[in-house]
Amino acid sequence: MQESPCCLRFGHLLPYSISDSNITDFTNPSTFILLGIPGLEAAHVWISIPFCAMYVIAILGNFTILFIVKREPSLHGPMYYFLCLLAVTDLGLSTSILPKMLSIFWFNSRVIDFSACLTQMYFIHCFSVMESGILVAMALDHYVAICHPLRYSTILTNPIVAKIGLTMVLHGGMLALPYPFLARQWPYCKTNIIPQLYCAHIAMVNLACADTHVSSYYGLIVLFSVMGLDLNFIAVSYIQILRAIFSLPTKDARLKTFGTCSSHLFATLASNIPGLFISLMHRFGQNVPLYFHVLIANVYLLMPPMLNPIIYGVRTKQIWGRLL
Repeated sequence: MQESPCCLRFGHLLPYSISDSNITDFTNPSTFILLGIPGLEAAHVWISIPFCAMYVIAILGNFTILFIVKREPSLHGPMYYFLCLLAVTDLGLSTSILPKMLSIFWFNSRVIDFSACLTQMYFIHCFSVMESGILVAMALDHYVAICHPLRYSTILTNPIVAKIGLTMVLHGGMLALPYPFLARQWPYCKTNIIPQLYCAHIAMVNLACADTHVSSYYGLIVLFSVMGLDLNFIAVSYIQILRAIFSLPTKDARLKTFGTCSSHLFATLASNIPGLFISLMHRFGQNVPLYFHVLIANVYLLMPPMLNPIIYGVRTKQIWGRLL
């Protein structure tokens, strides 16, 4: 079964094609084999260098954000609490993928247990949905700060911020739960080879010997309910923010106020523009090699955890000053 991928983060990954030579006569294997990057196996060690660098930057950057916010009392506010939650989410997302990826690159450790594969799949989708929700929460923070500055402290109290954060966590955990549940129930009798660096949901579903339309439909539901609604909410928030900014009397005041939103805008663009590029590539780039699809899919998942701490560390004066 082939699907047209729209968003790598929310279940619709790559329309893989497994050749007949890979089909074997077995049912429900206990392990799967992660093929890596098909066609570039000889260059795995070299490819691992930028991926390892991305992981190191993500680990150091996000832990630095957490450390600075914890140590600096002036940063104990809603915006920075959401930023800490984003840092934890980015750490979880990158750690769900990269350790196994690097073991494939460095030690050719391609075998992964079936249960471990389902677990990895769950956490990838869980943290991806959480990250999207946290960006929405941060947009809400900017909206209240700019459009209702006098009521900011009474609207976004610590209990409200804690409830929003808990909602984002539960939202991601519950929406991701059906992915491994559905994948576990399918019978597998074609092959146990996944042409990827991690256990992608649609790649596993394509190996099943059953009608898996329910998995495809659920992936579309998550795509539109998460990515569609979240982006619409962020867009509506920024429409109201821009209206408030343009009502300010001076140009300097407008630029200064808009500058407070720049970090969030860059983070939102870093999370969504690659997805748009991949969607267009799958629609109009049918002749693009499979290894390029795999590389872009992994970069798309791993780029935001690396970029977010850099964006907020450089663009946020309080964090940059404390770091220096």
